[in-house]
Amino acid sequence: MASSSLLTLIDDIAAVLDDVAVLSKVAAKKTAGVLGDDLALNAEQVSGVRAERELPVVWAVTKGSFLNKLILVPAALAISAFAPPLITILLVIGGLFLCYEGVEKVVEKLFHKAENDAKRQENLKNLMDESVDLVEIEKDKIKGAIRTDFILSAEIIVIVLGTVQSATFEMQVMVVTAMALFITVAVYGLVAAIVKLDDLGLYLLRKSITGSFNWIQRATGRALLIFAPFLMKTLGIVGTIAMFLVGGGILVHSIEFIHHIVTGIVEWGNNLVSLDISLLLSIIVEGIVGVIAGAIVLPIVSLLMRFKKTS
Repeated sequence: MASSSLLTLIDDIAAVLDDVAVLSKVAAKKTAGVLGDDLALNAEQVSGVRAERELPVVWAVTKGSFLNKLILVPAALAISAFAPPLITILLVIGGLFLCYEGVEKVVEKLFHKAENDAKRQENLKNLMDESVDLVEIEKDKIKGAIRTDFILSAEIIVIVLGTVQSATFEMQVMVVTAMALFITVAVYGLVAAIVKLDDLGLYLLRKSITGSFNWIQRATGRALLIFAPFLMKTLGIVGTIAMFLVGGGILVHSIEFIHHIVTGIVEWGNNLVSLDISLLLSIIVEGIVGVIAGAIVLPIVSLLMRFKKTS
C-alpha cells in the first residue's frame, strides 16, 4: 500500500515536471527576441572594461540580475493572482517597448554611426589613460547593466507569464521561477564566455610559439579573434530582428482588430499560391507589424523625452 502510494506520488511529480518542461519550452520560444537582445546588450556593456576585470563585472551584474528577478517574479505572480486582465495590458506594453527598441537600434545604426564610433574611441582612450578612474567607470557600467537587465527581465517575465496565463497558479509559480533562474544563468554564462573569446584567442596564439600542435593552436587562436567581433555583430542583428518578430507577435495575438487584419492578409496571401505558406506569412506580417508599431512609438517617446528635458 505504502509502495503504491509512493509510486503514485512519483508519477504525479513526473507529470508536473513534464508539464513545467513543456510550458517552459513554449515560454523560451516566446522570449527569444528579448533573450537575444539581453545577451548582446550585456556582452557589449561588459566589453568596455579591462580584460582582467571582465569576469568580476559579469558576476556583479549577474548578482544584480538575480536581485531583479527576486523583485519581479513575486510582483508578476501577484498581478496574475489578483488582477489577471493586467497581464494582457502589460504584454501589449512590453510588445510595444520591444518594437520601439528595435526601431531605435536601426535608427541609431543608420543615422548615429559617427556618434557611436566617437563613444567607442572615448572608451578606448579611458582604458589607456592612467589618470582616469576606471573603478568609477566600472561601477557606472555595472549600475547601467543592472538597470537594463531590470527592464529586459520585466519584459521576459511578463511574456513568460502570458504563455502560462491559462495554467493553474501553482504551475505559473513553477514555470516563471524556473525560467527566471534558467535565463539568468544561461544569459550571463554566455556573456562570460563571449567576452573571454578574444582572450582565449590571444592565449592560444601566445601558446602556439612553443609546444606541440602549435599550428592548430595558432589557427584556432586567429579564428577566435576573427569570430568574437563577428559574433557580437550577429547577436545584435539577430536580436533586433527577433525583437520585431516577438513584439509584433505579441501585439497581433493580444489586440483583436490587429489579429483579424493579419489573419485576413495571411489567408489572402496563402490563396495566391498553391503551397501552404500560412506560417511563413504570419511570421513576416508579424515582423512588419512590429516595425510599424515601433515606427509609431519612437517619435512619441522622442517628443516626451524632449518635453521632459525642457521642463
